[in-house]
Amino acid sequence: MILTVTPNPSLDRTYEVPSLARGEVIRATGERMDPGGKGVNVSRAVAAAGQRTVAVLPLGGAPGALVADLLDAQGIEVAPVPVAGATRSNISVAEPDGTLTKINAPGPELSATEAELLLETVRQQYRVGDTDWITCCGSLPRGLAPSWYADLVARAHAAGARIALDTSGPALLAALRERPDVVKPNAEELAEAVGRPLATVGDAVKAAEELRELGARAVLASLGADGQLLVDATGAWFGSARVDVVRSNVGAGDSSLAGFLIAGGNGPEALASAVAHGAAAVQLPGSVMPGPADLDPSAVTVTSQVPVDLVLTEPVS
Repeated sequence: MILTVTPNPSLDRTYEVPSLARGEVIRATGERMDPGGKGVNVSRAVAAAGQRTVAVLPLGGAPGALVADLLDAQGIEVAPVPVAGATRSNISVAEPDGTLTKINAPGPELSATEAELLLETVRQQYRVGDTDWITCCGSLPRGLAPSWYADLVARAHAAGARIALDTSGPALLAALRERPDVVKPNAEELAEAVGRPLATVGDAVKAAEELRELGARAVLASLGADGQLLVDATGAWFGSARVDVVRSNVGAGDSSLAGFLIAGGNGPEALASAVAHGAAAVQLPGSVMPGPADLDPSAVTVTSQVPVDLVLTEPVS
């Protein structure tokens, strides 16, 4: 079972449009409404794979109630933390060439009592011998200090849990000192963490090694269209996959993390699963999470011969 923690969940509306023109009336060719937030997406991907997952998240107002209903409809167990503020609503606009425009609301401000209740709910939901991973994902809402994730990781480790962390900025750097078992930055977040640009895969490897020096036991880095990188105590692996058509990259990184954890959360086999899930996700509309039928393991390549000189398709300045 994978327990996910999403401190700042959302109700996500995705519209597919022929093109995006500022100031014009645009007729959507497709629309979806999904429960959102990185941890929520991990739970959705785990459930789509037929595995059990429990989603811990603060919920408030009508949007929060709708998020809970949508998760329940997907067979996901919800452990809600009632909060006074309304859950945020986000909007994504997807164009046929794969360009995605997102508008993310800030979300509610949590009180100190609500922040502590969120931590306590994670403790109550964790079961020794039953919970394989606790996955902490996304930005922190207003009211939660950057050290909140560090506190969660410390408490979870004290209980014997394995922790996967997908966040960025000060929250990521603060949590590294508590040695999360795996962190999952994208290229931009990786560059921000080390304070310098990334132009090649080799640059990403060096940055991942620095995160390990700061405390991360393993780093699973998404490098966009170029693939994914896994760096841990045994070395580095690089994975990539053939993708025929990109429809939406919403939740693709979250699907990758789910694939990694479902496959055990370490080593090249888990990386191959992460790459397969991410490649499948970008070929689906909105933030639809792939199921087993959507995966194409034959399109995935994983190697320990990391192409360090490969220039990133989207270098991070």
